[in-house]
Amino acid sequence: MIDDFAKDNLHGRLRRDRQALLWKLDDLSDYDARRPLTATGTNLLGLVKHVATVEARYFGEVFDRPSPEPLCRWQDSDGSDQWAAEDESREEIVGFYRRTWEHADATIDKLPLDAPGHVPWWPEPYTHTNLFAVLVHVLGETIRHTGQADILREGIDGRTGLRAEQERPIDEEARAAHRAKIERAARSATR
Repeated sequence: MIDDFAKDNLHGRLRRDRQALLWKLDDLSDYDARRPLTATGTNLLGLVKHVATVEARYFGEVFDRPSPEPLCRWQDSDGSDQWAAEDESREEIVGFYRRTWEHADATIDKLPLDAPGHVPWWPEPYTHTNLFAVLVHVLGETIRHTGQADILREGIDGRTGLRAEQERPIDEEARAAHRAKIERAARSATR
């Protein structure tokens, strides 16, 4: 009974955060979706592509259910899953993510939480694991990258939040006053 509750709860949160990550692309130009927004090149479309690759590997290879999507061998990964090349459209990357969801969801639905898995890129003695541990791990990765996307999107146009229906109009004056209050506190604390 608790296994079903835990699995449904974790899977539901994963589904929620997948949608939130994709929402960060809404109404953005191709340039804003792709452009590097940190010193290391982190960008919104790259985060989507990376999380799709993470799900494809963890809910595919780990449980001997290879993704139907073409992936390089994990040993050959070169970081190209973290940004969109010129010849990759937003639609292709979002489609890859959505198809990966379907495959991952089928794995999650089919297997019990204690189903054994093998993560060859994890260090020993952790390579042998189970669906529960992988589900928690991938949820953590998705939450982490969705949080990064939230901050990046805020830097582009000020939009924040988890879902469109919870978004409130931006009050630039109130935001500026709040930021100024925090800045004053930071300066005051360092005197």
